[in-house]
Amino acid sequence: MYVVMVAAECAPAAKAGGLGDVVSGLSRELEIRGNAVEIILPKYASLRHSEIWGLAPSYQDLWNPETDPLIPVRYSARDPDAKAGAKQALRDRFWLRQAASPLVAYVGRLDEQKGMHLVNRALFYTLGRGGQFVLMGDAHYHDGINDHFGHLVGHLNDNPDCHLELGYREELAHLIYAGADLLVVPSMFEPCGLAPLIAMRYGTVPVVRATGGMIDTVSDRDHSGHRPAERNGYVFHHTDNQAIESALSRALALWSGQPRQFRELAANGMRADYSWARPGAEYLAIYQSIRQGAG
Repeated sequence: MYVVMVAAECAPAAKAGGLGDVVSGLSRELEIRGNAVEIILPKYASLRHSEIWGLAPSYQDLWNPETDPLIPVRYSARDPDAKAGAKQALRDRFWLRQAASPLVAYVGRLDEQKGMHLVNRALFYTLGRGGQFVLMGDAHYHDGINDHFGHLVGHLNDNPDCHLELGYREELAHLIYAGADLLVVPSMFEPCGLAPLIAMRYGTVPVVRATGGMIDTVSDRDHSGHRPAERNGYVFHHTDNQAIESALSRALALWSGQPRQFRELAANGMRADYSWARPGAEYLAIYQSIRQGAG
């Protein structure tokens, strides 16, 4: 079958959001299944043909704790204990104290869409519960939010349990995903939700708001209808402080009170298959049905 995709973006050549990853991942899976795929992009002045011919792998290959060159240790669901070395390295990188405490993280834009009022609440709630918090956010989207978190950088500068990094750096993102115990993703809306997928690959348990793609990929440990082996995080629904506190408190309680069960929950996420194999087959079935209907 010959498939043509027309899109505004395709990772990693041109990417502004989740669509870039969808086009890249789906096209790659279709090619693996023996189909010819062509991707048509706008002629961006910043792109050269040599840079996009033979597109780089999808996030599944770029974000892999077994092979990631940007983290200090390698580990997998079969051997997750080495993740502790990544946590120690993350603390050392940001001058956090080495302590027997959970480390919660946020990685993403500082934007209203991302639920920054809930990220702010998660930060102080975590610190109040004796945990540590690391934030890395690209601060170019909302002046009020930028000013608030810029103020917090100064206010929390000497706190040995907190670090706020305003700006995005690829190598630090990898280290945070690998070193954190929990990742908060309290988005107001989220078409795709790659952050929790990446976190789960690294054995970092997601705490998410039930919206967009995260409804399909994150199953609450305590309240999901999925089998226990398929539960992989914590989910809340409302947009107030109490909602994220409720989910985060359950996650922190499991980490401190039942560490073995917490590790099993993290391993569930690492073992899950969120590749394009199944969606690719479904898309092919749709294409085939269209061809048959047209014939």
